[in-house]
Amino acid sequence: MASADQLKALLKSHLEGDDDRFFSVAMQIAAHEAKLGHGKLAEELRTMIDEAKGRRGAGSLVPIGRPCGELANLLEASYPKARLGSMIMGDTLAYQIERIIREQRHAGRIVEHGLSPRRKLLLTGPPGTGKTLTATVLAGELGLPLFQVRLDGLITKYMGETAAKLRQIFDATSRTRGIYFFDEFDAIGSQRGLTNDVGEIRRVLNSFLQMIEQDRSHSLVVAATNHPGILDPALFRRFDDILHYDLPDKSQIVKLLKTRLAGMAVKGVRWGNLADLAMGLSYAEVTRTTNEILKDVLIHERDRVHTEDIRTMLTERKSVAERLRKKSE
Repeated sequence: MASADQLKALLKSHLEGDDDRFFSVAMQIAAHEAKLGHGKLAEELRTMIDEAKGRRGAGSLVPIGRPCGELANLLEASYPKARLGSMIMGDTLAYQIERIIREQRHAGRIVEHGLSPRRKLLLTGPPGTGKTLTATVLAGELGLPLFQVRLDGLITKYMGETAAKLRQIFDATSRTRGIYFFDEFDAIGSQRGLTNDVGEIRRVLNSFLQMIEQDRSHSLVVAATNHPGILDPALFRRFDDILHYDLPDKSQIVKLLKTRLAGMAVKGVRWGNLADLAMGLSYAEVTRTTNEILKDVLIHERDRVHTEDIRTMLTERKSVAERLRKKSE
């Protein structure tokens, strides 16, 4: 049963038109019911809240409430509408993401049996392979806000301050259900024994390990890194699921090229040959190339995309990508 303070907070937020505060208090009530073993009621409350958020997002042009105070410097909020169908990926990765979504949608039934749905996720793989898009899709599929952690606001040079800010973020996961996305996670999750490590970063990592271990909220905590090899081994067992992302294979590049360009392409384009040329590029790089092709067609007022247009842009992008990779080695 909701406490007197929670009922007053609900009424006050409703009268003041503060939807985000209203939803936050409602989620606190749902969490409290779940702890009491009322899993079915908790799930019904969360479903009603998610549906209300979805209707608000679909029917209004007013942006969602932004984090206030110190959190405004730590979290960047958005309300994505992306769906799983917008991603091109392998079968294994698709199954893992679909499983996370299913478990979240049936969280009440899972909690009733003393289990927990997957909600602490580590995404690893090369740049441009869909890690950030995954966080966006999870938010869109579940009707939740996406809160991207701003590392420039989180990491400071003052002893103890970064850990204190990290605590604010984890406190927010209980107040406002959402997707909390730590991109470039290796900035705080690198191994404690690295030669260039400093004491403050070790303390931040230790704090993160404790906080994610103790986190009992209904939010999803998603961390992404391009460099899983430098993460501290203690991190891996703190996550419920680890998703690995690879560069696209030939069939996936063909699908991406056709999805983006087939509507304007001339007949007879040999998509397989173009995909061979694009091998080694990431999803993001192929998508960026298709955007450049479409812009070029519009600028020159042409009606169709020709094979040579695609080949020229892919060759240019491949050359740029190879130069950048040589510099990073």
